[in-house]
Amino acid sequence: MVERPFSLTWGEFLALPRKTVQCDIHCVTTWSRLDNTFEGVPVQDLLQRAGVKKEAKYCLVVAEQGFTTNLPLSDLERPENLIALNWAGEPLTPEHGWPARLLVPHLYFWKSAKWVRGFELLDEDLPGFWEQNGYHMRGDPWKEERYGGRGLTQHEINKFRNASKKHGVGI
Repeated sequence: MVERPFSLTWGEFLALPRKTVQCDIHCVTTWSRLDNTFEGVPVQDLLQRAGVKKEAKYCLVVAEQGFTTNLPLSDLERPENLIALNWAGEPLTPEHGWPARLLVPHLYFWKSAKWVRGFELLDEDLPGFWEQNGYHMRGDPWKEERYGGRGLTQHEINKFRNASKKHGVGI
């Protein structure tokens, strides 16, 4: 779903231009943390480098140990979104996603996946890890989009995984 798929070494990634974002974060468990400062690589820069095709409407964010989360492309490509490397002027700690986590501050924080490895751009919305287990497919805190209903059965999860395999990694 991209014109120019690419991979980067860690050194190449660290050499990319960075941006600082000030934002509030909101957890699905009802806590919020105000006035955070994150620094990282703008997601928009990565998407532009890849040349997103018009058919791409969604992203499955791929992280360590098989963790995934889904996002509409319209939520992913916002200017405040980063692959964050630092918080409050310090490198992220391992429990908060070191070395890199996605930052999507306008959605619940589970959408800001820790330990990000890549993006898989899709033409259909496929549920990520938490979405397969009953969390909302989008996660807008201002609309209280916490839970989306029942979790998926193993059969349904396998169906989504098989559908995802046809798309391949986009970035």
